Amino acid sequence: MREVEALVRELGLNTVCREASCPNYSECFGRGIATFMILGANCTRSCGFCGVRHTAPEPPDPEEPARVAEAVSRLKLDYVVITSVTRDDLPDGGAWAFAATVMEIRKRSSGTKVETLIPDFGGSEEALGLVIEASPDVISHNMETVRELYAKVRPQADYERSLAVLRRIAAAAAATSGDRAELPALVSQHSCDHGGAARPAAAPLCKSGIMVGVGETDAQVLALMDDLRAVGCAILTIGQYLRPSEANIPVEEYIRPEVFDHWAEAAVAKGFKAVASAPFVRSSYHAEEAVSGGGS
Repeated sequence: MREVEALVRELGLNTVCREASCPNYSECFGRGIATFMILGANCTRSCGFCGVRHTAPEPPDPEEPARVAEAVSRLKLDYVVITSVTRDDLPDGGAWAFAATVMEIRKRSSGTKVETLIPDFGGSEEALGLVIEASPDVISHNMETVRELYAKVRPQADYERSLAVLRRIAAAAAATSGDRAELPALVSQHSCDHGGAARPAAAPLCKSGIMVGVGETDAQVLALMDDLRAVGCAILTIGQYLRPSEANIPVEEYIRPEVFDHWAEAAVAKGFKAVASAPFVRSSYHAEEAVSGGGS
């Protein structure tokens, strides 16, 4: 754990593990892994559940993708999740940084599987296209909660917009074939040469996650699963909401383990390829297991 902490500090990186007060922080760092959070530590949105700071963000750092790739290489990670704060202040929402980071990791650690956990980019298809072009192994976008609770939990997000993001990810995955295309110009303007790293053999998987205990009903959770399957989402995570601070929305209910089991069984029956459903499950927690076949 100390080694990971020291490396993160040395390279000037942020992790969602620390910035979002993840309950699995000690375990993951103790396993020698981390989920890197790019584009700074300050978010432009103020979601009621999130522990990340909601203040004016820093300017993007064009060298950050290379530093993340350096950390991945030095940690010898087989699988890494890259996420970010939401950057509504940027024309592309920071999509170039995701694409550039994937490409830098491919250059230095060609055997590492990469998952990108992305924001909605304000619904921009062009921005989302930058990430799709970079061909990460998994592209994830969290719905976070059921339709009926968006105003309470994600007031600056939109349920249908997030579904549309996942729909395009799934459609692009289904259509993926051939060699990697060159990164769009917007990416190359912000980063160094990315080389000709090969595209992963398999199409990227579409993934989403939700938290429970914020006032949802069983019927609403099941309806959300139906919506996710309708747009082609393949992987689902379900975890208990834990209040990061008194400034965040309160926990309405601590969900019993057997209810998480019920939702896992329901999700498998609805056709999800992999499901993780338990109190401490988070989007990036043991994320490699879903891709390797260990999820369910």
